[in-house]
Amino acid sequence: SLKEAKMAMQLVEPVLLVTDEACVSWFIGVQNIDVPSLKWRVLMESTSTDFASEHNQFLTTEMLKQNVLVDSLPTYAWAPDDAVVICFTSGTTGRPKGVTISHLAFITQSLAKIAVVGYGEDDVYLHTSPLVHIGGLSSAMAMLMVGACHVLLPKFDAKTALQVMEQHCVTCFITVPAMMADLVSVNRTTKNGDQNSCVRKILNGGGSLSTELLKDAAKIFPRAKIFSAYGMTEACSSLTFMTLYDPTTQESCKVTYPLVSRPKQGTCVGKPAPHIELRVKLDEDSLRVGKIVTRGPHTMLGYWDGHQVVQENSSGAWLDTGDIGTIDEFGNLWLIGRSSGRIKTGGENVYPEEVEVVLLEHPGIVSAVVIGVMDVRLGEMVVACVRLQDNWIWSDVENHRNRDSELSSEALKHHCRTQNLTGFKIPKRFVRWEKQFPLTTTGKVKRDEVRREAMSHFQILTSSL
Repeated sequence: SLKEAKMAMQLVEPVLLVTDEACVSWFIGVQNIDVPSLKWRVLMESTSTDFASEHNQFLTTEMLKQNVLVDSLPTYAWAPDDAVVICFTSGTTGRPKGVTISHLAFITQSLAKIAVVGYGEDDVYLHTSPLVHIGGLSSAMAMLMVGACHVLLPKFDAKTALQVMEQHCVTCFITVPAMMADLVSVNRTTKNGDQNSCVRKILNGGGSLSTELLKDAAKIFPRAKIFSAYGMTEACSSLTFMTLYDPTTQESCKVTYPLVSRPKQGTCVGKPAPHIELRVKLDEDSLRVGKIVTRGPHTMLGYWDGHQVVQENSSGAWLDTGDIGTIDEFGNLWLIGRSSGRIKTGGENVYPEEVEVVLLEHPGIVSAVVIGVMDVRLGEMVVACVRLQDNWIWSDVENHRNRDSELSSEALKHHCRTQNLTGFKIPKRFVRWEKQFPLTTTGKVKRDEVRREAMSHFQILTSSL
């Protein structure tokens, strides 16, 4: 957004601003902010020379070509540990932070993606994620390293993306659950299931795919191997990888969770990528669960404060991901939730992600967001906001007829109990969500917005009683 662009410019204090014709309106929008460091503004399209002449702050690419100085080649220094990019976090828990990432981190991450997903020079990669997002940026770098073909979209749109996949014989792309749900929905409407036979590799991040969504994805991309990745901007994208579906096994589509000798808690996100070290710092009151920390060449240099890198992550130091999890006896990481997002209900800790995983196992749920709402008795009450599959309907308790395609609060509570979810973790109330959940530019749910809208929903219900 323009607001985010202004904030980024104030924090980074750039010397050069490069834009294209599509973003010229943003140039006007950022003129009222004070960035003394900004000296040059470059417009990439030569077709906009007229605009550049009206706004003499702009230099066009044609102007730059006319003033090229031919001199001796500059001297280059090998500096793999120096900064290459400042990438901003999604800002779901506050103001976005400028994460400073090194050349070595990008190289490490790209090699990990190449090794695990299997990218090669024959791949045709569709850019579904914006290049301001670490996932899109690191995947683009991996494609450059193997010499793959790049297909760029100005902005992700499911219908356009499916058309482009057919037109350019796209073999791979990355996604988040909301994108995959849109692709499935559009494909179901257009009934063009045979057009995606070229796709061989799909990497999902930003949240887990529900069982039903994974099945649908396997149907419309029948030859694709589907992976999941868990990571963060501060770690230059993916920390762990896991295969969700492999078409070569000739088995029915299912999440290939490893067999473990203890009950499943949270979501399995796989094993660490090459050159990445992970461990769990156990909580004092737990023998298995604790903070997920990582170290290695992939971690950030630190946060940028406008002049320099602060909170520098020194060599050998462990980076706290802010997530809670556990590692099983096979070396798989199980993600339980965000340490900052846990709900305190009746003196017990509930991690929203753990409840969401259980809800997504229900065939009638396409997406779910669990939040904590203030409650006089419990402190916080666990509330689930759910979006239904297209062919399902929501029924209140009085009119519930127990049809296979109907859902109610009681039916979902029963589902949670059958999945062995502990009693205090089962949502006390459910809200049917009629639209897409609000997302950041990186595809993460804006939980604060969901909470505000859910609370207004409760107020409407109370006032109508």
